[in-house]
Amino acid sequence: MSFLDLPFDTDAMVAGLRPWIECESPTFDAAAVNRMMDLAAYDLAGLGTVERIPGRMGFGGSLRVRLPHPDAGKPGILIAGHMDTVHPVGTLEKLPFRREGNLCYGPGIQDMKGGNFCAVEALRQLARAGMQTPLPVTVLFTPDEEVGTPSTRELIEAEAARNSYVLVPEPARDDGGAVIGRYAIARFNMETVGRPSHAGARLSEGRSAIATMARKILDIEAMTGPDCTFSVGVIHAGQWVNCVSSSCRAEALSMAKRQEDLDQGVARMLALSGEENGVEFRVTRGVTRPVWEPDQPGTMAMFELARDIAQELGFNLTAASAGGGSDGNFTGAMGIPTLDSIGVRGKGLHTLNEHIEVDSLPERARLIAGLLMRLT
Repeated sequence: MSFLDLPFDTDAMVAGLRPWIECESPTFDAAAVNRMMDLAAYDLAGLGTVERIPGRMGFGGSLRVRLPHPDAGKPGILIAGHMDTVHPVGTLEKLPFRREGNLCYGPGIQDMKGGNFCAVEALRQLARAGMQTPLPVTVLFTPDEEVGTPSTRELIEAEAARNSYVLVPEPARDDGGAVIGRYAIARFNMETVGRPSHAGARLSEGRSAIATMARKILDIEAMTGPDCTFSVGVIHAGQWVNCVSSSCRAEALSMAKRQEDLDQGVARMLALSGEENGVEFRVTRGVTRPVWEPDQPGTMAMFELARDIAQELGFNLTAASAGGGSDGNFTGAMGIPTLDSIGVRGKGLHTLNEHIEVDSLPERARLIAGLLMRLT
């Protein structure tokens, strides 16, 4: 029997995916992420040795499953994915799981529970068919990718180092293509410290941390150029409207195609620290994803294999380097052959219109099954 003949059933996959989507798992809710890991552990329990790795730094735990294999312990294939989403608990009220023709909606369905589920279903169908992969397979699901993977980067890198290949079922690119390189990303924590006063009776005595932060945000975003981008996505400040705020915190993100451009961007950001009109502005560097340089020989060989499999399945698979970091940044930067974004097709990730194309579920599951059977 060939992987081409595996009986992937679209309706059954949608039904199996639904509990995953209806188990909301925002990154900062460790208990919610752990509930999602419970569901994934249950679905993987019959396939191999399930290990729950406790979380740290306030995040949820991870799930690692090693499938049985005659060459267990030797370098093989790592399937790496994250189970956290950007959607807070309660998003299901605005974005309920629903299927409308070939589209299926829900928080985290595209990024990246749909792709993770395809990988699990590929492993289940291979096991049911009694098909042994040439190489040992390990699955690692982690809880904190959406905030830069601060608590599990070391775990991912250590697991990747034990393997010859890494598959990352992040959502496919807009044209359905895979990712063979990713831009560098740096995060920054910013704080302004001013002087409080009564906004009505003593306005002139205060120094507004909010006003200074607002001006700094405009300056930072104006630094965006063709080689390096800057954006501010989080602001926290103020408790009383009749008080001049003495503290404001914000978070910024910078992205560049080349590491040297990101390094220059980091230097520009850190140089902004200082004092202005009695308000101190502090910039500290947060988590960073390194550049994963495209066109590495091992990765390109994986892509050529994936493209051949896709042609057998009746579709064309393209590849490109991409922005929007993933844990593939880490494994690719280590020089380990990595094929990213082989997950589901869809649109609207990180929005209240997040959805997938239903027919991409069996398509991507079969693609992953093919890679598992042909990577040697």
